[in-house]
Amino acid sequence: MKSFAFVFPGQGSQAVGMLDAWGDHPAVAETLREASEALGEDIGGLIKNGPKEELALTTNTQPVMLVAGVAAWRAWLAEGGPTPSVVAGHSLGEYSALVASGVLTLAQAAPLVRFRARAMQQAVPVGVGAMAAVLGMEAAKVVAGCAEATASFGAGSAEIVEAVNFNDPMQTVIAGSKAAVDKACELLKAGGAKRALLLPVSAPFHSSLMKPAAEALREKLATLTLAPPQIPVLNNIDVAVETDPARIRDALVRQAAGPVRWVESVQALKLRGVASIIECGPGKVLAGMVKRIAPELEAASVYDPATLADTRQSLAG
Repeated sequence: MKSFAFVFPGQGSQAVGMLDAWGDHPAVAETLREASEALGEDIGGLIKNGPKEELALTTNTQPVMLVAGVAAWRAWLAEGGPTPSVVAGHSLGEYSALVASGVLTLAQAAPLVRFRARAMQQAVPVGVGAMAAVLGMEAAKVVAGCAEATASFGAGSAEIVEAVNFNDPMQTVIAGSKAAVDKACELLKAGGAKRALLLPVSAPFHSSLMKPAAEALREKLATLTLAPPQIPVLNNIDVAVETDPARIRDALVRQAAGPVRWVESVQALKLRGVASIIECGPGKVLAGMVKRIAPELEAASVYDPATLADTRQSLAG
């Protein structure tokens, strides 16, 4: 059996009907039941029927992506899939990884990510912040462009833009105040970026503008009992594996207002000796990133019974 990692997607991979292909798989049905009970609403109905606009609200997107990742994970185990040597998640996906590892229960995690989403939305009113994807430019140049854009508003200005998602060597997401993000897009395109596209999101996630949300999350996490991980979890914020629940809490707090270091995370998974990185949950976004970051690694996705069977077979080979 090849050594492999499981990684869980975050916001952006959601779609109406994204669990339909599982049919009435018992592990998926039980996951939906548990999450619906924890949230006090029919989360399965929202995923199945939408509408798309409801699913795209961050207060819904965060819980449904958590649930979708956990459902795929439980289906994998139910079908006899082997346990990965390490797990990780992109941004919000880290919460799915923590459930897979046993640090959080689904009943804890579902309300927690909804709280996180609300805190993030309250930290910066809709329309005040923005995010943009910068394509075709090295990350160091994007960081420098953000610093230049922020400086252009003068010392003491509230306008700020930062690099917040290092997704692959030539794709970096920036976030901050709307005016500063617009300015950075202008500068980066002039500086050679192929594209700088505003993203359809309601808040500047992972930027320092999220610090009020991070502090609210700190208070919330203090009320929860976290268990030691049963599978190592590599976090985004430090690109580190923590075993102490207090340190895991602290990393989750800082992650809300800090960058997603995905390029380094994939490289760290490779250094741990994995030959394959498998995306667990809807879509193929992370598998695509893995191929661009470390093309020598095998990348696969588990999002329905067919991909689950194919992935099991490839690992056994």
